[in-house]
Amino acid sequence: MTSASIEHPVVETASGPVRGRFVPTSNGSTVAAFLGIPYAAAPVGDLAVAAPRPHAAWTEPRDAGEYGPAAPQVGYPEPIGSILENVNAPGDDYLNVNVWTPDTDADDLPVLVWIHGGAFTRGANRVGIYAGDTFARDGIVFVGINYRLGAPGFASIDGAPENRGLLDQIAALEWVRDNVAAFGGDPSQVTIVGESAGAMSVASLLSSPRAVGLFQRAVMESGNGVAAAAIADARKLSARISEILGVEATADGWASVSSEDLLAAQTQMALELSMNPDASMWGESVIAAGQGIMSLFPVIDGDVLPAHPVASIAQGAGAGVPLLAGWNADEFHFFLAPTGIVAAVDEAGAAAFLTRSGLQTHRFTELVASGVTPGDALCAELTRTGFSDPTINIADARPDAHTFLYEFGRHSPVAGIRAGHAVEIPYVFDHLDDAHRLVGDSPDQALATRMHAVWTAFVMAGDPGWEPHVTGAQPHLFV
Repeated sequence: MTSASIEHPVVETASGPVRGRFVPTSNGSTVAAFLGIPYAAAPVGDLAVAAPRPHAAWTEPRDAGEYGPAAPQVGYPEPIGSILENVNAPGDDYLNVNVWTPDTDADDLPVLVWIHGGAFTRGANRVGIYAGDTFARDGIVFVGINYRLGAPGFASIDGAPENRGLLDQIAALEWVRDNVAAFGGDPSQVTIVGESAGAMSVASLLSSPRAVGLFQRAVMESGNGVAAAAIADARKLSARISEILGVEATADGWASVSSEDLLAAQTQMALELSMNPDASMWGESVIAAGQGIMSLFPVIDGDVLPAHPVASIAQGAGAGVPLLAGWNADEFHFFLAPTGIVAAVDEAGAAAFLTRSGLQTHRFTELVASGVTPGDALCAELTRTGFSDPTINIADARPDAHTFLYEFGRHSPVAGIRAGHAVEIPYVFDHLDDAHRLVGDSPDQALATRMHAVWTAFVMAGDPGWEPHVTGAQPHLFV
């Protein structure tokens, strides 16, 4: 049931009423925004590393006019922090959703659920370029979700369920199933969309028996289906975090330390791993899946994740779900160009990094021999092995499903990142004016209009406007 005043729309959810606000859009229309709605109990105290639990109900209208808290995290280091927006918004009720809707009185609108990226350790649904007003403007109910990050969400420890961050995402999708109709959405028309770690989450959800029936379409932007570690390897990281903290690597041991201390220990561990991505120290599956950049991510637990997502997908998981998936042409320039590594690394140093990360070097050597600089060749090889090849592998593993591939190639002039990681996001969201530090002062609005229209069409009907992938075919290009 829905009611509205001139100033504030009110919607009745299963937990209680929420009071949002009206938001003007770029085409002169108005949509309703309901922000920071909790979908699960605050993950603090005894619930810090437990499976998500229902939130206590309320009876009076809950204010949902402003963003809620974000999961505990540290900001991006410079110079990345100057390019990619992030927020530090402390608060216990960070398992929350933001909803934008064009019409609370509708009951059949398609639904987009956004899963943010950030290497499973950073990010939030309240980042400015993730605002759902543009999708609501175009007839979609948009839901942006938070989930537990880092060690609370993904570390493997005795006495705690595995993959708590993925369990949070599933709980959020269950909230959508049970509540989105009150916002005008159709729970049988849900598309999950994720970027980076969010896209890897989408692959995990496609492969998870726990998520069957919670969504009907999926989009993966710059992810893969191999971001999952063996539990034995993941526990090497937890052991190091516990060693730094001076406690046992158990749920009880971690309950004895503050959230701030756990975050500091997690950060130290991640720095050590990135400086020395030695598989013998950190585990082969951790280094292979994380490429020395990610350290905490899902594990293969036989329950939420029965196997690597790509393996489950090859066995038919998610076969009935249309998938739009792609990558950016220069993904790793985002990580390595602003820091000066692209310009400074020589052939020996780049080859050594690839070897330490468990990757072959022959293609890298061929690129350098053809005249490509060592830094550019290193980025190209890491982009291929981390993003484009794994995405193509997922498409090839779904021969009877509708899978649509794309490549984003529009260069940003910022800090040498080119068509680097995350550059496509403000184009997809049609939020270029909120992303100049990422896309530069003169981004291409025509391209944003086209890409946003493609994502909107896919959410509405599962068809981006080009033919499904067949093995050996080239992806659709956005340039």
